[in-house]
Amino acid sequence: MTENVEAIFEKVGAVLKGHFLLTSGLHSPVYWEKFRVLQFPRLTEQLCGMIAERFRKDNVQVVAGPTTGGVILAHEVARQLDVQSIYAEKEGNERLFKRGLTIEPGARVLVVDDVLTTGGSIREVLGAVDKIGGKVIGVAVLIDRTEQPPDFGAPFFACHHAATITYQPAICPLCAAKLPLVKPGSSQQPVK
Repeated sequence: MTENVEAIFEKVGAVLKGHFLLTSGLHSPVYWEKFRVLQFPRLTEQLCGMIAERFRKDNVQVVAGPTTGGVILAHEVARQLDVQSIYAEKEGNERLFKRGLTIEPGARVLVVDDVLTTGGSIREVLGAVDKIGGKVIGVAVLIDRTEQPPDFGAPFFACHHAATITYQPAICPLCAAKLPLVKPGSSQQPVK
């Protein structure tokens, strides 16, 4: 099934090659542009179905994700599990559930995100869930770029594992080769 996930991303041109500045601040020669997949509801439904099936028997009560891609994923996984969906927005150095989004104390929460590189966004959502009294029963992502599976203190699932090298900016060979650095996202603008 994991081959199907990579095929989905490649089919829609979502596996980009170049020199990218990731949200984590790291540089990478590969970028998984999840929004090229998430724009297609049927593909999103298929990928989220993998996550829903993995956690269907775990009595999930709430699916939570970070803004922005995690909102779409949390909503679709929650729809397939017929449970509540919430999302945590960035505020300063943390994420918070705003707009009146809350859960029952002790609710069983599945945290989802799109692409895992360092786990920063997921850890922020875990903190937000803890702050409102939820119990994290699992973490799931579409793409896991890490070399070693992370330990989030709960069962972890990735639809696809694609270890992708990343570099600290100070030792990036792509920078040394003077390849243009691009910050992916809405504008795909070169970084000066």
